[in-house]
Amino acid sequence: MPVEITTRLRPVPERRPGRTLAVAACAVLGFGLIGGALAGVWLAASEPGKPVEPVGYAEAKDLWHNAPVDTLFPRTVAGPGAGPGGADRTWTRIVVAPDAACAPTVLAKTLRATVEPLGCERVLRATYTDATASSVITVGLVFTRADAATQRGLGQGLVARLGTDVPPALAGPGTVAARFGAPQRAAWWLEAPADLPVVVSAVSGFADGRVVEGGPVPAPEAFGAHRTDATAQSGLGHEAKGITERFVRLLRTAATKAAKENAR
Repeated sequence: MPVEITTRLRPVPERRPGRTLAVAACAVLGFGLIGGALAGVWLAASEPGKPVEPVGYAEAKDLWHNAPVDTLFPRTVAGPGAGPGGADRTWTRIVVAPDAACAPTVLAKTLRATVEPLGCERVLRATYTDATASSVITVGLVFTRADAATQRGLGQGLVARLGTDVPPALAGPGTVAARFGAPQRAAWWLEAPADLPVVVSAVSGFADGRVVEGGPVPAPEAFGAHRTDATAQSGLGHEAKGITERFVRLLRTAATKAAKENAR
């Protein structure tokens, strides 16, 4: 057991007025210097053009190689209310591609041209199927080195800028996505959240390999009230938009968790 040692306390010397004044002056000077330094930090943080990064923003840049595959691409993804009429959806992962450079084979041409100047780090992709195995959907995660200010403006009008330049599909040999290629793409969507240096995309199609007449369309157009074609009736637009939103949330959760662990 530890041994307690008692030390005789030294007598407190009598206070002298001159010394007291000197100590007080030093204290005032010290507080003034500290206050000035803190004020400088606060002013620097509030300078225009230098927005404070959202929590987890820095950590999100490295999730592509720091997070497990089951974190980035869970084996199953629940989509409450993600289907037509608010129907629930559940997607199951059937194939994951190796991480890739930002090349034309994994990125739409316009999106690649948009993210390359930001420092496009890596592209991760996986394909899912719905509970009935009648539809397939490829999810893409594009990680960049964009700063917070640039990311805030990246998502504005990004879908419109892509136009008909749609994300590529990822087929899975020996799976229900074996015939999922460019002609089979039906609906697509993407998001560039302001608080994450990532672009999330999704493109959906039929699992039976049918060619989609008219080609793929943005999700809101696919589930427009005026449409009665197979893409609209099957809810593939809802699938694309719904799973994109879920993956943004998953990445946000992973980035926040990483930030908390780094802060310990």
